[in-house]
Amino acid sequence: MEWNLQKFNEMDVYQLYEILKLRVDVFVVEQNCAYPELDTYDYNSLHLFACEENEIIAYCRILPPGEKYEECSIGRVIVKEKFRGTGVARQLMIKALEEAERTYQVESIQLCAQSHLKNFYSFFNFHASSDEFDEDGITHVYMVRNKKV
Repeated sequence: MEWNLQKFNEMDVYQLYEILKLRVDVFVVEQNCAYPELDTYDYNSLHLFACEENEIIAYCRILPPGEKYEECSIGRVIVKEKFRGTGVARQLMIKALEEAERTYQVESIQLCAQSHLKNFYSFFNFHASSDEFDEDGITHVYMVRNKKV
């Protein structure tokens, strides 16, 4: 497995297409959720993704502080269906947290999690910072992780 971290303008057309296709396949089609998947947050984000035999199998974006939330944030966390349950999601989050802390020198990181994934994110020391709420027909919760001192 090969890991890549790129700015939006560093991605080639093939990588961008495959990432956007994966996001739409899962977040829009699989979850049957019509929402504006393409947004302007991609432009200033770091894009972390894993490839296996030229196939993008996992992805997330890391947004700088002040871009979407006051804190640095991680979003669009996704693993291609046939690779779920293999530990790739944990590897993805470990790498994303390392990159966010290294790049932005932040004390806290926020994410907006689908509620059924609260236990997954709590493994990485995220805790709920809001009540659950509906976003585009799916229950979500804001979560934050404060750097250990």
